[in-house]
Amino acid sequence: MSTVFREIKLHRLIGILFVLSFAVLMAIRLGAFTGQTPPVNVEPLDKVQSQTDHESWMGVFLQGQQIGYVHRQRSRTSTGHRVLESAFLRLNTMGMVQDVRFKTEGILFPDFTLSSFDFDLQSNLFRFRALGIRSGNTMTLFTGSKDLDRKTRITLEHDIYLPIDLFSSLTEAGLKPGESRTFQFFDPATATQRSAKITMMGHDPVTMMGQEKKAIRWSVDFMGAPQYAWTGEDGVVLKEEGLLGLTLQQVSREEALKLAPSGELADLTRLVSIPSNRIISRPEALRHLTLRVEGPASPLGSITGGRQSFRDGVLHIEKELIPLSATAAAGGADDDLLKPYLVPTYIIQADHPEIRKKVRDIVSVKDDAATKARKLVDWIYRNIEKRPVLSIPNALETLRLKKGDCNEHAVLLAALARAAGIPAQVEAGLVYQKGQFYYHAWNVLFLGQWITADATMGQMPADVTHVRLIRGTDQQVDLAGLIGRIKLEIVDDKGD
Repeated sequence: MSTVFREIKLHRLIGILFVLSFAVLMAIRLGAFTGQTPPVNVEPLDKVQSQTDHESWMGVFLQGQQIGYVHRQRSRTSTGHRVLESAFLRLNTMGMVQDVRFKTEGILFPDFTLSSFDFDLQSNLFRFRALGIRSGNTMTLFTGSKDLDRKTRITLEHDIYLPIDLFSSLTEAGLKPGESRTFQFFDPATATQRSAKITMMGHDPVTMMGQEKKAIRWSVDFMGAPQYAWTGEDGVVLKEEGLLGLTLQQVSREEALKLAPSGELADLTRLVSIPSNRIISRPEALRHLTLRVEGPASPLGSITGGRQSFRDGVLHIEKELIPLSATAAAGGADDDLLKPYLVPTYIIQADHPEIRKKVRDIVSVKDDAATKARKLVDWIYRNIEKRPVLSIPNALETLRLKKGDCNEHAVLLAALARAAGIPAQVEAGLVYQKGQFYYHAWNVLFLGQWITADATMGQMPADVTHVRLIRGTDQQVDLAGLIGRIKLEIVDDKGD
């Protein structure tokens, strides 16, 4: 990596997939697709007999530039419905143009609720796969980068949908203007259940491929972030509008496959950043920071607590002091409140032999918790190449490839810390760099108290320009509700 890249762009690393997949890619209905035969005793999705009764191509436009396409197919089967979808995006992040592919296959019951799905995401470096099979109110999830070698069971709280082809069931329901329906759907990327409220706005014709078509306009409220869709009378999506000027529009196959030249693509990292009203020359030297924050209340649920206090729209951030006690973490690690932050997850594989071996290589059993934490942060900072990645963060794959952006650094530190007996969480929010606040991810480690740590920037504790908005990997998608809707104003910044 060049010195210029390290000095200027190192800290602009955005948790881009979590932001895009639900603020941008929600509009293209993130789903699933066929891959290897699933390692379970179910009928492979590609063996389900069906006949395609609808097929469409849509161009994906961002700020007026075509950045990709979506190919959709829908069919009826003897047991319900089958949806197939593939999406291709070409994105500019930090001046690097990367391709990311999603493919979708889902088997649905007659009422369009989910029976099974197979999700695959492929980008320039990483691959993420997830197979989900529903049985009653239980979802069995198999995940992995290639082999589906991790199994998780999740209790479903409601009838669940895939975020694909939702408008077909709405069209059949015959909603009238002003009436709405809330869908609970399963997010394969974070293994969480999410909801979207869709309201029928009325009849609103649109012009598609030179022809005016009758259409129904829908409002889609996802985590407070408004989006809109127009469907034909058969429920087929004709047009969609989302955040950041994102638009999907039905086009011919030939038009869909056309893309804007790479050199003309808007830089997404910059596009979603927030300008600062002050220049901070040495963020690492600040002990205190006071900001005025404006934005929707719901996604800001994690903004207060720990080193941050928020009242009447004013946020105070104080830099922590690392406890001196050599047994700081050990005394609290058995507390029931901390146990969830020691266990492995499907992207934080703290129990994997490769993760455990790396911990033994880095730290000594004689080290106290603070020393272990410092060694782990330093090792990741020195050994993981900083580069933007469009994928689901995965600790094990990051360790193997030794590349990634802030999300990869954060999940790897969480896995190594948990394997070392240190409770760890992932935080996400904004960080100051070169006159802008960029979306970013880092960690908190329990060392007698929660202490921030940023392995991307080699900081423990992290500087006070790290503004926490979200805590927990399963909550990072809530950032989607803040894009373009949050404002920051530096009120006071103090050094030592």
